[in-house]
Amino acid sequence: MEHVTLRAVGEHVVELVLNRPEALNAVSTAMARDLVEATSALAATRGTRAVVVSSSAEKAFCVGADLKERNGFSDADLIAQRPTTAAAYRGVLDLPMPVVAAVHGYALGGGFEIALSCDLVVADDTAVVGLPEVSVGVIPGGGGTQLLTRRVGWSRAADLVFTARRLTAAEALAHGCVDRVVPAGTARDAAIEIATAIAANSPVGLRQAKRAMRLGLDVDLATGLAVEDSAWRATAFSPDRAEGVRAFAERRPPVWPGDA
Repeated sequence: MEHVTLRAVGEHVVELVLNRPEALNAVSTAMARDLVEATSALAATRGTRAVVVSSSAEKAFCVGADLKERNGFSDADLIAQRPTTAAAYRGVLDLPMPVVAAVHGYALGGGFEIALSCDLVVADDTAVVGLPEVSVGVIPGGGGTQLLTRRVGWSRAADLVFTARRLTAAEALAHGCVDRVVPAGTARDAAIEIATAIAANSPVGLRQAKRAMRLGLDVDLATGLAVEDSAWRATAFSPDRAEGVRAFAERRPPVWPGDA
């Protein structure tokens, strides 16, 4: 993969690096293909308990779609590209393990949508986020209209989408667009620290908790509780649960068999 890099950054933690710095990680067709490949590989692994999504670009997490590439597109080209870009964003969203975004600099349009597709967003003081798509004649198409609304509510999402305005890190935290703000230059380290803490827990428990939370998000309470019960059963009778109880009784760190 040329524009996305996967690397281990600790036991059971993998970093997915957006790696097209010369274009501030603008999502070209080639980069979207690499994201699909990378997330497919991560989804198929059993030893990865948490993922950090970061950027190799100095001034940006990701500035969104590659508009220079799209400027030369015909309508047919745009339609042909759509399944690939949609699969790229969905690949991040559908990762079965917890995912933490490490955001610095610009995270705009599709770049902000990549962050929104993660479970937690850590931003440093330099972060600037926004969904400016209506200012260039389209709408957020990488999940932004849905994910931002679910994160911050209708009125705040409408304000940001309809005005196309950008938020500083402090404003993004106040709006609920990001979860933590850290000093400039430390977002990646903070995200890895969070992911490492997550990865100390049961891999079966982590995946089932994420599954229950995601599947239960948009259903009625009774259905959500049924989803939770199904996920609970998947953990309650797993080797991880037996090991967790045994380790607690023996006052030692668990050795989770769920990675096997």
